[in-house]
Amino acid sequence: MIVRPVRSSDLPALIELARSTGTTGLTTLPANEQRLEQRVAWAEKTFLGQAERGDTDYLFVLENDEGLVVGISAIAGAVGLREPWYNYRVGLTVSASQELNIYREIPTLFLANDLTGNSELCSLFLRSDHRTGLNGRLLAKARLLFIAEFPELFGNKIIAEMRGMSDDAGRSPFWESLGRHFFRMEFSQADYLTGVGNKSFIAELMPKFPLYTCFLSEAARAVIGRVHTDTEPALAMLKSEGFNYQGYVDIFDAGPAVECETGKIRAVRESQNLVLAVGTPGDDATPYLIHNRKRDDCRITAAPARLAAGTLVVDPLAAKRLRLGAGDHVRAVPLSAEREGK
Repeated sequence: MIVRPVRSSDLPALIELARSTGTTGLTTLPANEQRLEQRVAWAEKTFLGQAERGDTDYLFVLENDEGLVVGISAIAGAVGLREPWYNYRVGLTVSASQELNIYREIPTLFLANDLTGNSELCSLFLRSDHRTGLNGRLLAKARLLFIAEFPELFGNKIIAEMRGMSDDAGRSPFWESLGRHFFRMEFSQADYLTGVGNKSFIAELMPKFPLYTCFLSEAARAVIGRVHTDTEPALAMLKSEGFNYQGYVDIFDAGPAVECETGKIRAVRESQNLVLAVGTPGDDATPYLIHNRKRDDCRITAAPARLAAGTLVVDPLAAKRLRLGAGDHVRAVPLSAEREGK
């Protein structure tokens, strides 16, 4: 498997992937051919350095050795620099009266643009029949190694919005208790509109004053800051890399936004520039994430490797996937954090 930048020739495969995500699985990859074509074209400009940071969209695909595209992931260079980026900040309002002996702490939701300017990990999707072995971690973490190689392209902090709780029919209890009263549309429709870039209606219709969560249904309060069951592995992976929840949630489904300072991300902090050696890594080899250190011709793979005297020893297949030979330079990091396990 290899992670590489998207190309215009990938469009049919992306449309097929988008259709397989379901109605609420991935709002930033809608099954809209015109929208996807525009996104791919813009991603190609991004990798060539022809876009400003506020517009950059680093869209990657996961490709097997037969050339089949089976997954995608992306990095937005900066959110909110062209149009507002909204989250709810979960705060606390305290009411007290000594005379009446009353003290109340009430969680409160504040509409905020605090995460503006940060880079975002987004658009992660892998075909269900390829969710085995190292594929998922390669697809998700390749982005972190790309950030490590080109930190100047990204913000000082990286964020990721996680999918919130919804039922099998795609209904969000948070949306049903809050958003529906202001938008008068289905959750899936509102989420789709933001996914295709139509976000102005949020500012036009969303209440600006703080919202007391005690007015929400019990089911809605229970899901604030919680991720969908299918998203729990992705959240665990990000936490192992240093990401954490700081009280910001999605305005539609209340899923958490997690964040980490760029330089403190494990894969960024611990990655090394090494000389590639081609040989036999050995039985005690560790799975490594390996990047060929190129931008528009970026290739990243995961393979067993061994450090030896300043070199990274990989087998011939890994070198072939990277299109590199002995003596070339790579950026590499162990695929898994110690606390994540193998």
